Amino acid sequence: MKKKILLTIGLIVLVSLSYVAYLWFQPHRDVQATKADAEITAQALVSEFIDNPAAANQKYLDSEGESKVLIISGQVVKIDTDQLGQKVVLLKNSDSDKLGVACTFTLETNAEAESLKVGETARIKGVIRSGAEYDEDLDLVINAVVEKSSLAN
Repeated sequence: MKKKILLTIGLIVLVSLSYVAYLWFQPHRDVQATKADAEITAQALVSEFIDNPAAANQKYLDSEGESKVLIISGQVVKIDTDQLGQKVVLLKNSDSDKLGVACTFTLETNAEAESLKVGETARIKGVIRSGAEYDEDLDLVINAVVEKSSLAN
């Protein structure tokens, strides 16, 4: 009886580890090589998430929950570096806008972000990770976040 229980537990652990290994080693999506699904301005993207977050999520996520590849255009307002050494470019319609789109470049595409200048207009390709939010009571601003960014051709 103990052998059957141990064998069953061992089989469950083996199947679980196999599934985890499958997920871990499956190829990652190459956003830079993928054709963009849509092109939108930073202001329009922010407005969609502020006006109706559920509809925006449905529009920009595919049936499996993966973000569509977007090209976002806007004015470069700020260029920072995050804790991982990745460049983060903030796009807005104008410097006076409260909300914008924070585009995080990868270590491989950082050089592209370094070529940008504050005040110029840029087209950035990436996948959206979260939409913009604004809380009037707290005057809390949360920019939309785009990851795996690169300059659009």
